[in-house]
Amino acid sequence: GAAAGVGGGLVQAGGSLRLSCAASGFTFDRYAIGWFRQAPGKEREGVSVIDPKDGRAYYEDFVKGRATISSDNAKNTVYLQMNNLKPEDTGVYYCAAGTSYPGGMGYWGKGTLVTVSS
Repeated sequence: GAAAGVGGGLVQAGGSLRLSCAASGFTFDRYAIGWFRQAPGKEREGVSVIDPKDGRAYYEDFVKGRATISSDNAKNTVYLQMNNLKPEDTGVYYCAAGTSYPGGMGYWGKGTLVTVSS
């Protein structure tokens, strides 16, 4: 199985981005799909996760109110819409699939770079 995350780029503070994660090779709605990020010089951290079966979502405190995670099960794709981006949101964003968040993610995408300029 594999998960490919795309949609990163350079954006000014206050701007928006939508990241997409297309999953393949595994039954999409059997797993939680999460987004993680790794800022320069920092450890990777969870951002948000969704259960595609029922749409339940969880957000880390630092993105609550600024991000929306959603899934299109027909396309095996999960989206992360991020608004009011801040320079501290800069990092490589990864999508991952697994049985539990954040520690049980077994399928990882390659990552997409998000750079937020001040």
